[in-house]
Amino acid sequence: MSLLRLYPFLIPLAVGILCEAAKIAGEGLRTGRWHEGLFRPGGMPSTHSAFVTSLLIVVWRKTGVNSVGFAIAFVLACIVWYDAMGSRRAIGEQAVILNRLQKWKHLSERLGHSGKQVAGGIIFGGAVTWAGIWLS
Repeated sequence: MSLLRLYPFLIPLAVGILCEAAKIAGEGLRTGRWHEGLFRPGGMPSTHSAFVTSLLIVVWRKTGVNSVGFAIAFVLACIVWYDAMGSRRAIGEQAVILNRLQKWKHLSERLGHSGKQVAGGIIFGGAVTWAGIWLS
């Protein structure tokens, strides 16, 4: 019996963890700062995008494209992708300006994602999910 049939949530969970590891490795190689913590917002690839892409593929494989579960997973994925590039990115850009204007509190500027980061998350999530399905 395959792991996917027993524990369908394990593949998206593994995708999220592997995506965070890839993000830390990429940032560490690029900037030399390896001390950045796991599960921080922003960065390449988008863990949110990778996770919901993985969930979407797992639900599709488990229940089919015509299922209510797939429709719900698809809508959720679209909302997460849109939010990552839209609302959260705009809040991060506003934090940059607010940090310049005031000195008393530093606001996080890494909240959203660029289109490339979201696409990177979708590709990463899809590739790792298909590898996980193939291996299970």
